Amino acid sequence: MSKVMIIGANGAIAQLVTQQLLATTTDELVLYLRRSQQLANYADNPRVTLVTGSSSDTDLLARAMVDVDVVYSSLGNGVHLDEQTQHVIDAMRQAGKTRFIYISALGAHHEVPGKFGDWNDAIIGGELVGFRKTAQLVAESGLTYTEIRPAWLTNANEVAYETTDLVTGFKGTEVSRASVADFAVKVITQPNTYQNASVGLNKPNTDGDRPSWY
Repeated sequence: MSKVMIIGANGAIAQLVTQQLLATTTDELVLYLRRSQQLANYADNPRVTLVTGSSSDTDLLARAMVDVDVVYSSLGNGVHLDEQTQHVIDAMRQAGKTRFIYISALGAHHEVPGKFGDWNDAIIGGELVGFRKTAQLVAESGLTYTEIRPAWLTNANEVAYETTDLVTGFKGTEVSRASVADFAVKVITQPNTYQNASVGLNKPNTDGDRPSWY
């Protein structure tokens, strides 16, 4: 049994990760979010600790993670992600924690090729600035990290994905949130895998100039 801290626990992917960990493991969870009443359904769960707090409160983050084994961040929004992530890094150093898994975005390393890469930069270029700064912060942090870079997200009720790395470049244009959660849970429960790695996720056979619905 391990103890996992989920930061940004009310996010859509984070909620799927929480559900899967509770259903398939014996892990204990620390769910950290701005308004813990949003996850009041877990208030009486003996395996769950709810913590109300800001991602900028380094001291509270450190206290909340004092006895956890893995920190998983699903903060998501790229505009201020580097600032938020720096607080998490500082808290992990303060608490003596090393294993960090976080959600990033496709394009965080200029790795998306062709017309789709150009389109992606045009649509979310403002947010990508924060994702790129975050990737550099984490890589230089000294933490053992896994960066997860999903394609454009869907709510499809399916787990169907393939992984890519920064050497092979990015593939596909879309992937389900359920797929991202499935991969995150695999890394959380097998923390010796994908260490110091940046992993792209996409649904197979979705290559194109943009996601199918856009």
